[in-house]
Amino acid sequence: MTTPTSPSTQHRLDEGRARLVQGLAAAVGALFLIIGIAGFFVTGFDDFAEHTDETLLGFGVNPLHNLVHILIGLAGLVLARTLSEARAFGWLLVVGYGATLVYGLIVADDTEDNLLNLNQADNWLHLAAVIAGLVIARQEAEGAGSGSTNWSR
Repeated sequence: MTTPTSPSTQHRLDEGRARLVQGLAAAVGALFLIIGIAGFFVTGFDDFAEHTDETLLGFGVNPLHNLVHILIGLAGLVLARTLSEARAFGWLLVVGYGATLVYGLIVADDTEDNLLNLNQADNWLHLAAVIAGLVIARQEAEGAGSGSTNWSR
C-alpha cells in the first residue's frame, strides 16, 4: 500500500530524479572526457588509427580511440542539461558502445583491422558503458508534460 503524495511533493521528487539522471549523464561524460585526454598522454598523436601495444590502465588506446572518448565525453556534458537530452545521451551510449562492443569482439586480436586498438578489457568497459547508457536512457516522463519520472521501465 502506497501513501499518496501531494502534487508539490511529487514534483520535487520528480525533479530530484531528473537531476540524478542528468548528473549521471554528466558524470559519465566527464569520465570519458578525462579518459580521452589522459589517453593522449600515453599515445601522443602517432599511429592515429593503428593497433599498438599502448594501454591506459590496461585498456588499449590510440589517438583515434582517445578522440572518440573526448567526443563522447563532450556529448555527455552538453546533453546533461535536460532529462530528455540526458536520455538521448544514454541511447547514444547504448547504440555507439553496443556497436563498438560487437566490433571489439571481432577485432580484439586482429592487428590489421583494429582501428581503435581495442582489447578484451575495452570490451568489458564498453559493456559497462552500454549498461550505464540503458540506466540513463530508460528514465522517462509519465505522460506528456507531467514532468514526472517513471522508474518502472
